[in-house]
Amino acid sequence: MDTHKDEPAAGPEASTDDVLASVGPRLRALRKERGATLSGLSETTGISVSTLSRLESGLRKPSLELLLPIARAHQVPLDELVGAPPVGDPRVRGAKPVVRHGRTMIPLTRQPGGLQAYKIIEPNRRTEPDPQTHEGYEWIYMLSGKLRIVLGEHDVVLGPGEAAEFDTRVPHWFGSTGEGPAEFLSLFGPQGERMHVRARPARAKEE
Repeated sequence: MDTHKDEPAAGPEASTDDVLASVGPRLRALRKERGATLSGLSETTGISVSTLSRLESGLRKPSLELLLPIARAHQVPLDELVGAPPVGDPRVRGAKPVVRHGRTMIPLTRQPGGLQAYKIIEPNRRTEPDPQTHEGYEWIYMLSGKLRIVLGEHDVVLGPGEAAEFDTRVPHWFGSTGEGPAEFLSLFGPQGERMHVRARPARAKEE
């Protein structure tokens, strides 16, 4: 059975039943995208495994009390779980996400060559560091969660609002800390291209 074909689209003309019917497949897809298990999600949300399973299969009607902790666990807005229509200019279309080894990469730039920007979602998983090297320069800015970065002899953990930049010819690796999914922005450019943060110095207050 083609679930994508039969899944109702949430929009202005969609009925309440159609919207609720689409929540289950969306919950399952999001959980798998984040690399989470039912038991792991149960521990994080306090919702039983059987209830989560019934929600995903459509046998349990979703409620605010159930969806709120799930949205917090996945660190997504509630409207993403219920498929609320996007707000803003309808001509704006996001690039199709690419999933590689469980990691979701959303391209933010379209032009080939030059500086490339991505929003990356690192699933909650523990893997052994495997540093790699290649030509280029990378800048990372954390949006949510925690990200472990191994860079040469350094082994650090970045949290929301923190940033790192490095020459990718230095052996490097980044991945989950095992404490939940992480979301961050990544800017990557050819060797010699640097990202600079420019800020106007604050003026001293006049007495």
